[in-house]
Amino acid sequence: MVKPLNGIGWNSPEEVVHSICAFANDINNWGGCYIFIGIDETEGRPVLPPAGIEINQLDKIQKDVLNLAHQILPNYFPIIQPYVLQAKQILILWCPAGDNRIYTAPSTQGKKSERHAYIRYGSSSIIAKGNNLIRLQELTARIPFDDRINNQATINDFDLGIIQAFLQEVKSDLFEESKKISLADLCVQMHIAKGPLENLRPVNVGLLFFSKNPEKFFSRCWIELVWFKDDSGKNFKEYYFKGPLQKQLRDALSFLHNNIIDEQVIKRSFKAPADRFFKKPGLDRIYYSGKFKRQKSKI
Repeated sequence: MVKPLNGIGWNSPEEVVHSICAFANDINNWGGCYIFIGIDETEGRPVLPPAGIEINQLDKIQKDVLNLAHQILPNYFPIIQPYVLQAKQILILWCPAGDNRIYTAPSTQGKKSERHAYIRYGSSSIIAKGNNLIRLQELTARIPFDDRINNQATINDFDLGIIQAFLQEVKSDLFEESKKISLADLCVQMHIAKGPLENLRPVNVGLLFFSKNPEKFFSRCWIELVWFKDDSGKNFKEYYFKGPLQKQLRDALSFLHNNIIDEQVIKRSFKAPADRFFKKPGLDRIYYSGKFKRQKSKI
């Protein structure tokens, strides 16, 4: 809990930036934590009713929070939300676990201050040293990109129809259950979302497979196919396959099968299996049972 002094300053700016940094590092894998602005504390317990924040200071305090967050490297910003508690205005900072750990923050507000990685230990934010620093480094290395939380999206970016079609295709028991439970519960059971229920966030692999437009979250997330019509390199067509990852792959392979790859079957009288030839127009190669043979003439 943090209370701005007279709505215009901070009683402990270092503590705020150190706590944001510690929650971003999330060494205990809690999924992040909250910082309450406008509430005093006594021995770790909130003092209620809250002291609150003046309405005309809300915008300035939010800017102050962003300025403090700018001190954290790599770039990290908490999610800021105003709330009214017991008729008093407060601010809540949601600090989810960051995707680019390890995060560091300056030890003081001075210009020549040293930077350190901070972690949460009990009710305090401390500098990660020794084994704690090793743990933080190992934790960072263990989380693959696919399994990282994407804070730019919400579970509403998932398409329930795509999820159910997938579950039905793989004959999952979750298919029937998906008709009865909430989207949030379904995402948790499929491990495509993480975090507390009040701020459940998708993981990257979930967005790749179950959002209609994954390119919104991942730059150039589509398949590009270029079909050269001749050897000049000037006569060509470009095709783009977008949508969920599995749809991209199926559409691209279907296009290749229907437009590029041609199959010829020849039945031989002296053997039971037929010979199958796969050829690509414009190339002097015929693909035969997964292997190619050089031909004298172009096809």
